[in-house]
Amino acid sequence: MKTIRAFLIGIFTVFCGTTVMKAQDVYLSIPENNIFNRTEFTSVPTRVMANANRTNWDYAFFGLAPVAPTFTSMSGPTFTHSSSSSTLPGSTLLWQLESMGGQLPSTGFSGSLPGFQSFSTSAVKWFEPPGSVLFGGGFNRGNINFTFKIPSAQFSANAYRAGNYSMDIIQNYNDFTPRNFKTILVIPSSIRWLTTSLTKYIEISSLNEYRITGTRVLNLDNAEIAHTVDFNLWAKAASTNIQFTSSKGVPGIRNIATVKLGSNGSALTTKPLSNDFQNFSASTFNVVGGNRSSFTPELYVSAEDLKNSFFEAGTYTFELNLNARSTDNSINSLQNTAVQVKVLPRSEITIPSSGRNVNFNFNTAAQYAEGQSQVIPNQIILSNNESFELYVKSDENYFKKGGLQTDINSNILQIGMDGSSVNAPLSKTPQKILFNGTPVLDRQLNVIYTIPATGAQSLVGKENTTYSINVYYSFTAI
Repeated sequence: MKTIRAFLIGIFTVFCGTTVMKAQDVYLSIPENNIFNRTEFTSVPTRVMANANRTNWDYAFFGLAPVAPTFTSMSGPTFTHSSSSSTLPGSTLLWQLESMGGQLPSTGFSGSLPGFQSFSTSAVKWFEPPGSVLFGGGFNRGNINFTFKIPSAQFSANAYRAGNYSMDIIQNYNDFTPRNFKTILVIPSSIRWLTTSLTKYIEISSLNEYRITGTRVLNLDNAEIAHTVDFNLWAKAASTNIQFTSSKGVPGIRNIATVKLGSNGSALTTKPLSNDFQNFSASTFNVVGGNRSSFTPELYVSAEDLKNSFFEAGTYTFELNLNARSTDNSINSLQNTAVQVKVLPRSEITIPSSGRNVNFNFNTAAQYAEGQSQVIPNQIILSNNESFELYVKSDENYFKKGGLQTDINSNILQIGMDGSSVNAPLSKTPQKILFNGTPVLDRQLNVIYTIPATGAQSLVGKENTTYSINVYYSFTAI
């Protein structure tokens, strides 16, 4: 009975030992910072095997030929992803013996510690024992620890997908446990914006921007996203309205749907913005070598919407919410960009060359008695992106003859606009001829020039010659 009981205890001990060995897979968790920043990963000393009994290497041929401890990949030359066809080359992971039982084994005579190596389908030595048992060179019992590395170049060259990459390894010393184990690279699920564009300022400083027939493109600068999972780019505006503050401080709103989001290139589809998230990805952003995806988001405003909604001088602001969201919706990364479009106050008065001279000829008694009036069609082309008033004035209070001042007062000439009841006598003091003008682009005005009867009669008896005066038009913002 005693013998049988000892035998049963022995079996129980073997089973317990087997359970421990199966649990001895090597897990290496790779931080996302190393992956995304492409910086070398170096592990802490990591237990790969344990040695409970022996203190010396194996030697063959009467102790003259050392048996080097080795690792051999039994699953092929690559690390294989657990749930996809993704692989990593064996060269991605380097390793080196760190200690046996707390310290490096003796190198004795001609023993050596190899540098960092990678797993292979051929046996790779992880220590070179001394050349003969006669020269000693043992090691301590205990944990057999290794240091693992992934060089920075490997992060640049390969795609690290979230999940576990494993390789089956066998080692050749029976007394080291376990004999077989998996080396597993654990890649976290993560998405991170590498570029932060918290504010985008866009300035429009020329009225010519509103004369272009094509779509206005507002570049939001390059966006770069690091990720270990496939993702789509979702986007929305924080509100249905664009907030507007005029150059005079008057608030207002514009419709956000006048702005479309797309990209320079084919990365994004082009859609109008709304306050609901939409998927703007033309196709899924897959995990790629280097674990980074980049694109250039752009905002588009049609020529018509630019004139109708973004012409008035002032500041237009809205917040753009960008969300890189994994395809399974398990994780996401948000980035908000405050977009500010500043339209500077600009105004123009253009008089075509055909309308630069206005001539009054007094040849008959009726013209002196009744006066004259002329309408110059489209003489002024007016543009102003603020509310305004239009003024007219002369450079002198008297007409000139041959460059010399006369006694003919400038106020005999009255100026007004077609459709308006205002006729302002001309003087050096600016006179208002257009009231409460609203922002406008390239408005054509018919100008009415009048010398009424009283003014015409004051010309009776004047020398028969040419009298001239310069007329100036100007704006005042209101």
